[in-house]
Amino acid sequence: MTLSAPPRLLVLNPNTSAPVTDLVVSHARATLGERARVEGATARLGAAYIATEAACAVAGHAALDAWAAWRAAGHARPDALLLGCFGDPGLFALRELCDCPVTGLAEAAFVQAARASARGRFAVVTGGTAWGPMLRRLAQGLGFGEALAGVTTVAPSGAQLAADPAAALPLLARACREAARDSGADCVILGGAGLAGMAARIQAEVPVALIDSVEAGAQEALRLALQAAAPGMAATDAADAAPPAGPAWQGLTAELKAALAGR
Repeated sequence: MTLSAPPRLLVLNPNTSAPVTDLVVSHARATLGERARVEGATARLGAAYIATEAACAVAGHAALDAWAAWRAAGHARPDALLLGCFGDPGLFALRELCDCPVTGLAEAAFVQAARASARGRFAVVTGGTAWGPMLRRLAQGLGFGEALAGVTTVAPSGAQLAADPAAALPLLARACREAARDSGADCVILGGAGLAGMAARIQAEVPVALIDSVEAGAQEALRLALQAAAPGMAATDAADAAPPAGPAWQGLTAELKAALAGR
């Protein structure tokens, strides 16, 4: 498949906060400019902002439901999907369900940070103390367990940081300096949908390279879209695989049931 226009990227926000969707879409558009067309979709169920194990678990379901509802509304297949949460809830299930390449803010940032680091090791700074063990498990599952030198969290959630940038910026700058010092990493990811744009604002105060997870996500989604469209590239595994016999679903929305049945 060859693209005749800039790729269409879908930012799928697995929490129910439309302003977060708008923030990620806006920052992705600013990052990519005319190289891509970026749209957004917001979860219909779950937490307004994901900051706990339970909220992250529910968000995996919410992400699948949001994808199914978006396609059921008649939207054309995007060229790539970006999961707009630094935690990537539902990433592997979306790859099974979707007929396009899928990445998430965390996975994309891990990829970019590992490439940017001279030693291939990086640290993470994010909001919300529950994210520490959650991100370590995610890094391990994505194959970046050895590359992740450390996770530093600040007490306010990403939503709280986004709501008060004046207070958030010095707090995050200090956390990034501490993360670099304590881990020995020469690259730090500032992770979180609500933290979009903040890495650039504090870079001068941090002695190592900072990576904005939303910028990394947009860039990786575009790369995957272009890669999938390259001549001779095979269709995605999800599109190629024959749907297995599914379970008898209970309590799901009609759109999600239909999407799972057609998988």
